Amino acid sequence: MLSRATLTSLSLALLMSGCASTLVGNDVIVQRTAFALGVSAADITISNRGDEGGSTRYQARTRSGQEFNCSLGVVVSVLGRQVTDAVCNKKGEPPRNPLLR
Repeated sequence: MLSRATLTSLSLALLMSGCASTLVGNDVIVQRTAFALGVSAADITISNRGDEGGSTRYQARTRSGQEFNCSLGVVVSVLGRQVTDAVCNKKGEPPRNPLLR
């Protein structure tokens, strides 16, 4: 039988996983996106943000006018909240997996 502490932990994890994407602030999104694109965070503008469960999809625009479709994920576990790196593809180009480059 499961202990009370285990049940409490599981309940909290389930509750938090449903709102994981709302745990990501715009400042975190901007910093992760700037790192992925190799530009300064001051050069990034985020728009059209959509939170979908444990992922966030959005559009990023650089100061030079380049536009990207980006996404990042959030995982909530017993270790806490973890935000994945941003994955961005130039607008109008097919999505590419950066791990396969």
